[in-house]
Amino acid sequence: MIIITIPIFYIGDSLEMNTTEKKTIGKMIHLYCKDKHGTSHALCSSCAELNNYAQRKLTKCIFGEDKPTCQNCKVHCYSSEMRERIKEIMKYSGPRMLLHNPILATKHLIKGLRSPKKAYPRKHDSYSSKDNNLK
Repeated sequence: MIIITIPIFYIGDSLEMNTTEKKTIGKMIHLYCKDKHGTSHALCSSCAELNNYAQRKLTKCIFGEDKPTCQNCKVHCYSSEMRERIKEIMKYSGPRMLLHNPILATKHLIKGLRSPKKAYPRKHDSYSSKDNNLK
């Protein structure tokens, strides 16, 4: 008898993490826009703006490959208006993602359940040691 062990959910290497998160938030916004704003393939202008904003924030995340889920992050980088908008979308789309994109939803849930790594901001070219003294 041969037993083959296949991991059910592979979170992937760290480089894939932000890619997976970008895909997940994009799908959540598309689902919300389709159901709430009646769009079919393209996002409405408001949702497109939020999606672009979220994608930029994920690309520029100071934690890079060690980024925790937003809920577990100590740095809330969204503006208050955008944070409220994305919360509304996540509240609506989160449970529905299990039906529409179960793999992405489960990966996100598993990542959120893990204790966050001790994440340190990555160094940017524009970041200098003098900036540490700013309050």
